[in-house]
Amino acid sequence: MNRKGIIIVVSGFSGAGKGTIMKALTAKYDQYALSVSATTRDPRPGEENGREYFFVSNEEFEKLIQEDGLIEHAGYVDHYYGTPRKFVEDKLNAGIDVILEIEIQGALQIKKRYPDAVLLFVMPPSAKELVNRLKGRGTETDEVIKMRLDRACEESEGIENYDYIVVNDVLEDAVERVHGIICAAHNTPSRNQNFIDDIRKQLLELSK
Repeated sequence: MNRKGIIIVVSGFSGAGKGTIMKALTAKYDQYALSVSATTRDPRPGEENGREYFFVSNEEFEKLIQEDGLIEHAGYVDHYYGTPRKFVEDKLNAGIDVILEIEIQGALQIKKRYPDAVLLFVMPPSAKELVNRLKGRGTETDEVIKMRLDRACEESEGIENYDYIVVNDVLEDAVERVHGIICAAHNTPSRNQNFIDDIRKQLLELSK
């Protein structure tokens, strides 16, 4: 069977650990690629063009929008962020599953354009644990933590739009849950129509 990659969209509350899960998943398994987004914000110290982001100007970004060169995009804190189409489709055609770590707005854009995409929402075991993780970072003020919790309240209203939830309690277990979901998705009939048709043809020939 020819294996075509699947788009995996991962969202979750800030502090739920979605980025940590994705890094561990891609380090353990070579069938995945993390999508690199384009952004109009300036690089931060240590960031490289093409690794963390494709850093582009407002004009370049708007040109990508006009040319349908992005599969989703959104404005966030005075800057654009978006997912370049070519990067994603090249990986899919090579049989690699592409993971997009994006917010609900972008996730729904992806699902509309690619109905076969698998949408995962990463959740903490409890709201109290989410607060503990945000505080445990040691990098955010009480005011910022409150803002992130307010945002989580808003995001919680869209979870039903996702295909699966993944509770991040123990990191290694969460990684295996995500991997298991994606492996199962590869075996749905809709993703194996050519194989099904071929078996039907063989059966008809053998039954003559």
